[in-house]
Amino acid sequence: MAKKTVNVALIGTKFMGKAHSNAFRQVTKFFDLPVEPVMKVLCGRNPVETKELAAKYGWEEASTDWKKVIARNDIDVVDISVPGNMHHPMAIAAAKAGKHIICEKPLAANVKQAKEMLDAVTKAGVKNLCGFSYRFAPAIGTIKKMIANGDLGHIYHFRAAYQQDWIVDPEFPLNWRLQKKVAGCGALGDIGAHIIDMCQNLIGPVEEVAASMRTFIKKRPLTEGSATIAAAAGHKKSSKMGTVDVDDATIILAHIKGQDTLATFEATRFAPGRRNHNSIEVNGSKGSVLWNQEDMNIFQYYNVNDPGTLQGFRRIHATDSGHPYTGAWWPSAHIIGYEHLFTHEVHDFIAQLNSKKVTYPTFADGLACQKVLEAVEKATKSRKWEKV
Repeated sequence: MAKKTVNVALIGTKFMGKAHSNAFRQVTKFFDLPVEPVMKVLCGRNPVETKELAAKYGWEEASTDWKKVIARNDIDVVDISVPGNMHHPMAIAAAKAGKHIICEKPLAANVKQAKEMLDAVTKAGVKNLCGFSYRFAPAIGTIKKMIANGDLGHIYHFRAAYQQDWIVDPEFPLNWRLQKKVAGCGALGDIGAHIIDMCQNLIGPVEEVAASMRTFIKKRPLTEGSATIAAAAGHKKSSKMGTVDVDDATIILAHIKGQDTLATFEATRFAPGRRNHNSIEVNGSKGSVLWNQEDMNIFQYYNVNDPGTLQGFRRIHATDSGHPYTGAWWPSAHIIGYEHLFTHEVHDFIAQLNSKKVTYPTFADGLACQKVLEAVEKATKSRKWEKV
């Protein structure tokens, strides 16, 4: 008997469009889903490029009109993988059309938009996911269970640093991630959102913040194309310069609601040698854990109850079948990679389409993160502690 299917439309063809396309293509080959996603249509701005990528990635059709795609009666799920300035109109339209929605993070450009998006999906009764992809690393799933089980005891510290270096060169062109009208904010929203959500997922909601933000390079060459994160400084540029009006780096101190846990966050694109150093450390009364995305299959665990002669951080390989998601992949220590996080994300979303309660991050989590982002920007201006 054939399984039921859901037709998916993906809006966005670049970095996240590629990652999400791969996830939809791979998920049914490794996971047994009650409903199978059908890669129906890929939507992008460039008609020639979108048609070529649709064929390459495995989509049945290509389109350049997102409004028509969302309105189609044969589309069940809309995946929004475009720059942040388009999240709000696309999500509102999809909710009104009764579509289930996956939307990249940060959820919106501001709290007002995020609230409207959450209200829209709630009113429509559609499933919704905000793309905090690092939640889907097997090691993070295990750490979450450890904290919930009390294995680390009373949590004293949560510290996180998301460090990159792709714009250290002042000749790197001004792309959309460096423009507030498109991205909403800079390192804070792009990578800081991930570690803020990591804290709220593992430890608890951020209640108040103090912060400092910097833009180190305020003018950059304009580009004739669409420079990406991976673009070289030699990307074809015009002679004109544009203004960077978002943060290059942000430092945050935070208090957790209802707890005496101290939290610190660093989000920067100016850490030479750090390609995608998304790292966390949690210290508790019974022990500590450390994890870094650049070595995502491993986490370090220290247990204060180990004999004194054996105390030290132990290296845990989160690839055995006891860790979340790993049973679908390879034998122990045959590692998985960045792309698998999106496959896990798509798996959870599709598998829980008919569930009342879901385990993945929703628009409510996206709004919670957006409130912290806004408080951080406010604290930077006021130079005071600001409530979330």
